[in-house]
Amino acid sequence: MAVLLSILVSAAIFLLVIFFLVLVHEWGHFIVAKKTGMRVDEFAIGFPPKIFGIKKGETEYTFNWLPIGGFVRIFGENGEDKLTGADHNADSRSFNSRPRWAQALVLIAGVVMNVITAWFLFSIVLMMGVPTEVEESLATAEADLYVTGVLPDSPAASLPVGSVITQVSSGDVTINDPLPSEFSKIVVEAGAEPLTISYEVGGETAKVDLVAEQGLIEDEPDRFAIGVAYALVEMESLPVHQAVVGAIGVTYDRLGEVVVGFGSLVSDMFVGEADLSNVAGPIGIGAMVDDVASLGLASLLTFTAIISLNLAVINLLPFPALDGGRLLFVLIEAITRRDIPPVWAGRLNLIGFALLMVLMIVVTVNDILRLT
Repeated sequence: MAVLLSILVSAAIFLLVIFFLVLVHEWGHFIVAKKTGMRVDEFAIGFPPKIFGIKKGETEYTFNWLPIGGFVRIFGENGEDKLTGADHNADSRSFNSRPRWAQALVLIAGVVMNVITAWFLFSIVLMMGVPTEVEESLATAEADLYVTGVLPDSPAASLPVGSVITQVSSGDVTINDPLPSEFSKIVVEAGAEPLTISYEVGGETAKVDLVAEQGLIEDEPDRFAIGVAYALVEMESLPVHQAVVGAIGVTYDRLGEVVVGFGSLVSDMFVGEADLSNVAGPIGIGAMVDDVASLGLASLLTFTAIISLNLAVINLLPFPALDGGRLLFVLIEAITRRDIPPVWAGRLNLIGFALLMVLMIVVTVNDILRLT
């Protein structure tokens, strides 16, 4: 029962994250389309079949059964919409009748909103406080000793990275909330005697018994060690104005990392060397949400911000059916001063969508195999 409840909570958090990110992305398209004089016929959360819809003004707001995305349906966007007698200005308000710059703004608005959302979430995280490494001489009583890395096949291999060491004991000596120097000293002095390390991770406590070994430190082969890297960390929160400015740099850095990652993946795909083992689909992301949420709200917000940046980069790829592909069509039309035939644009978008669905299936199967 507890396992089922945990799965349901994880699924609910995952759906809320996706719902929120889709909402802000599609709202970007929606609001810019409205502001540039286009007629928006539908603002949808999820994909059909439709659960219900609410008509307000000329736009119907719909909620659909498949919670894997959403869309904004703008009149004339597919080049095949027919005019209605009730709207005498429909022709001038259709997507394809508006200036190219207006079309480009609408297409890029969703990506911009995802980046802004990431910046907003990073700002909140910086205001809440982020783990910051501090020197032992400057640490406060709130500082904790975090495990930052472990050597495989070492005595400390079972210590989870990210856990907080709350106690270490050897023989009659026990140290609660040890400082780095205290931890290092007790490990060295214990030598080949057993050590007991208590730690906390994800709100749960545990302990591990181990024995230090020699030869783990290259420069000091005779020194006893357990193969763990650690750092003294405390939460550092910033005032609003500093958090807002600091989040700009964080967003820029993380966005750059996502771009480089996708660039490497795409280039590897062209030469047949793409490794999809590190690419997560909905199931993989859902599994990660459970782990991240257990670390606290700040971690969940950070994870959501990173997903938002990933969505921004994916949507900007010049691939049919994505915003970037449609933006490429607009650019070609602006350069050639000729409209791409709607039938060909529709076919390319359909092919692109089909390829994306195939990729989604492959990634989802990979998620399942990785989690089983």
